[in-house]
Amino acid sequence: MDGDGDREDSWPRKVHDEEQLAVEIPETAHQISSDSWFQVGFVLTTGVNSAYVLGYSGTIMVPLGWAVGVVGLIIAAAISLYANSLVAKLHEFGGKRHIRYRDLAGYIYGKKAYSITWGLQYVNLFMINTGYIILAGQALKAVYVLFRDDDAMKLPYFIAIAGFVCALFAISIPHLSALRIWLAVSTFLSLMYIIIAIVLSIRDGCRAPPRDYSITGTSASKIFTSIGAGASLVFAFNTGMLPEIQATIRRPVVSNMMKALYFQFIIGSLPLFAVTWIGYWAYGNSTTSYLLSSVSGPVWVKTMANIAAFLQSVIALHIFASPMYEYLDTKFGIKALLPFLGDFESLTGAISTFPLTFVLANHMYLRAKKNKLTNLQIQWHWLNVCFFSCMSIAATVAALRLIAVDSKTYHVFADL
Repeated sequence: MDGDGDREDSWPRKVHDEEQLAVEIPETAHQISSDSWFQVGFVLTTGVNSAYVLGYSGTIMVPLGWAVGVVGLIIAAAISLYANSLVAKLHEFGGKRHIRYRDLAGYIYGKKAYSITWGLQYVNLFMINTGYIILAGQALKAVYVLFRDDDAMKLPYFIAIAGFVCALFAISIPHLSALRIWLAVSTFLSLMYIIIAIVLSIRDGCRAPPRDYSITGTSASKIFTSIGAGASLVFAFNTGMLPEIQATIRRPVVSNMMKALYFQFIIGSLPLFAVTWIGYWAYGNSTTSYLLSSVSGPVWVKTMANIAAFLQSVIALHIFASPMYEYLDTKFGIKALLPFLGDFESLTGAISTFPLTFVLANHMYLRAKKNKLTNLQIQWHWLNVCFFSCMSIAATVAALRLIAVDSKTYHVFADL
């Protein structure tokens, strides 16, 4: 790719040096170097325990079963922590602070990689945020169904309402660091719907007859759904915007980010594991892709859980939309419909999470540290690059097949 001389020198940069940093920082309208590792840890945990967790019993465990599902989630968490740590360690590289994923890729590879990474990241974030709007709309629709036994208000109407509320929230919160108290609110809301889902699932599971945990379908469909579930595994733990989140953390940025990552994967992932496995235990292979649709219990309790899921989705969306806001705010000086969500998660993990989190992370680390790595370490990183590239291709094919199959029974005004 481009040589060292013309990769970065032609790119205009300004220094935002509030804390007398020793590295050069790109121009940005958003705050950087202002947050504690603890706050950043809660940002990461908010993403992990968003309302998406209410679907993992159905989208991960049902296609994979107990053994592969449990082991797969644990392995996905471990390799995600490893891959994210590689990116985190490159945050201050070559005398520059790389506050955007595309900045880091552009510095290591050149301008073409800058553009490709930017496009890949925005596809990832667009799909994640579209999913949040669908989730929020689904939660509102679930509340409606609890009180009205009619179809006067269909799911697309609630998705539109959710999108409007998300836009209002984005206007009121200028940047990622400004979330602050909203992170505590998000944590409370997450715990609310997760605890309610767990308690009601245990209640139903204890009363129900033995469940069927077998993996249903033809041999071909089992293969494709399993590959799609593999993409959902990595989707569950990764943001695709680690440098943007790390940009908000105080110095020393690498050690503080590692603390935040350990917090995310050791403590923050426990609720995800609990609700995923308990939900599958309670309902077996009949578990839905939105767990609160499976549980039975008092109407007011289920209403609280769904409202909490709706509100938390609004907050979580703001995290994943922040790179877009940062670009618009910096460039222009601005101041402050997919029902089969499991297939949607699989496609997002396949075409963006695998390349961004695993392929690019390992290859960037190879390029940046190639003179400091042993032959064994070099072979290890190349193995990761090749393996996850193949997984990305296979998972994309599987996800597209699942969407094609499900689309046969779906129309634009599909309802819950």
